[in-house]
Amino acid sequence: MTDTNTTDTRVPAARTPGRTAAPPAAAVRPGLRERGARWMAALFLAPTVVGIVVFTVVPIVGSVVLSLFHWNVIDPPRFAGVSNYREVFGDRTVLVSFRNTLVFMVLAVALQLVVALVLAITVNGRMPVWLRSAFRSAFFFPLVLSAASISVVMKYLFNHDFGVVNWLLGLVGIAPVPWLTSEHAAMAAVVLVYVWQQFGFSFLLFVGGLNNIPKEVHEAAALDGATGLRKHLSVTLPLLSPTLLVASVVGIINALQVFEQPYVLTDGGPGDSTRTVVMVIYETAFEQLRFGEASAVGVLLFVLVMAVTALQFRLSRRFVHYQ
Repeated sequence: MTDTNTTDTRVPAARTPGRTAAPPAAAVRPGLRERGARWMAALFLAPTVVGIVVFTVVPIVGSVVLSLFHWNVIDPPRFAGVSNYREVFGDRTVLVSFRNTLVFMVLAVALQLVVALVLAITVNGRMPVWLRSAFRSAFFFPLVLSAASISVVMKYLFNHDFGVVNWLLGLVGIAPVPWLTSEHAAMAAVVLVYVWQQFGFSFLLFVGGLNNIPKEVHEAAALDGATGLRKHLSVTLPLLSPTLLVASVVGIINALQVFEQPYVLTDGGPGDSTRTVVMVIYETAFEQLRFGEASAVGVLLFVLVMAVTALQFRLSRRFVHYQ
């Protein structure tokens, strides 16, 4: 039988005068939390979105609009319609620059990817950790240097009369090569200088991709008898194909916009043999003050970059294998 006279010894919780207890967390409406999360996400994304709009979208739209006008900065713009594009397609220098840029892209990107891949596989092999770190730093170092300063130094190294390159070739009995004054040799010199500076980025991508390949895969391939070149062709390259796609896309986009190396090394010469599209844009806009025609060339270059990139992703469905 329960004793009704038992005194309740529980002490009531102290309450602060003038304050109401906060509602439990479960009582907060889910919609309020979701709106707060969305506002927080928008706050973090705002700097990036504003940067893309201001520095990418607005210049692209402005270039497209400006390509429809004749403007020399001094006089007011005059509407020209598509006449700027007709002048561009009828200009031999512009057409030659597009051809040179495409040739440069093929040579530079192919050489860059091959050199970076071979060096990445070599460095990723058996060697002391300190030596591997030293190689990684040395190969990436040219990428942080100014392309213009590197090109100035390389211009002296490739000089026909007193350049170090021809001096080294003379030690093995090869006659001096007119690197910067011959059409074919000038393009080769520009490609070599560009690749020397840019391959470090692809090198680091390949090193990261190789480290992500499970060791068990190579061990299984070795048990099946795959060694050396066969192992890399049958195992390493298929597993590295996503990284190869990224490196090729970035490499092609950068190569299509090459400017500093040919401008400093050869100034587009001899003749127009190393003149690139970006050089034509610079000369047309800032030397000839024909900003409408320069914008038209820029729009065509943008279309070319987008078309080549889209083609790469289209073809990647056949050779890119994701784990």
